[in-house]
Amino acid sequence: MARIALCQVNSGDDPEANLKLIRSGVEAAAADGARIVVFPEAAMARFGRPLEPIAEPLDGPWASAVAAVAAEHDVVVVAGMFTPAGDGRVRNTLLITGGGHHRGYDKIHLYDAFGFAESDTVAPGASPVTFELDGVVYGVATCYDVRFPELFRALADDGADVVLLPASWGAGEGKREQWEVLVRARALDSGCWVLACGQADPAATGVTVNPKAPTGIGYSLVADGFGRVAAAAGAAPETLLVDVDPAISAQARTATGALANRRL
Repeated sequence: MARIALCQVNSGDDPEANLKLIRSGVEAAAADGARIVVFPEAAMARFGRPLEPIAEPLDGPWASAVAAVAAEHDVVVVAGMFTPAGDGRVRNTLLITGGGHHRGYDKIHLYDAFGFAESDTVAPGASPVTFELDGVVYGVATCYDVRFPELFRALADDGADVVLLPASWGAGEGKREQWEVLVRARALDSGCWVLACGQADPAATGVTVNPKAPTGIGYSLVADGFGRVAAAAGAAPETLLVDVDPAISAQARTATGALANRRL
């Protein structure tokens, strides 16, 4: 079993203030036995503010501070941040730090949808990323990536039994239903556990945000390789603590044949 915490929070505009959210979330999750602590996409700073001025490399002060928190509590932390892209834009990066790791995944599929154009300010990544902890292989993906089953299948092909999916899901009619269907479908497609950690809904806590930016709806969700929901959050900030059995992924793939029977 792998114990994983999903910290559904409202990130603010200030990276330093958001570090405090990460410190407190990691401290509480580690005390409850979590080995991995996941925060949403844009945990460094929420969407709706200028991103280029706050972007830092993975060896910069923000990521280094998160690494120190992970090391102090002997956990892996996965959290969304922004790194420089070199063309005036940034990269939407998942920081993976702790347990001998310190690396990033740059979001491949950018949210140019529902009237928002992430690619105006964010440059896309190109390569899937996995990491190992305690003998289990984990893949990572970010928010809009969930609409693309090929990525999740590629992560499974690379050995992942669990995919961690930080998000800052855009609000709107039908968007919660799409979120829940997509998380469960990607679990079925790949035979992986999918642990989706979203930004909390600002409206649930009275936080004022840019209404045009995807700043979260809450409803973090955990689904196993059979598409069964193992845990779900509400709209407001909360932490889900989940014990994940990686063996279920192998069972699901054998039962469904979703990977073995591919023809395209």
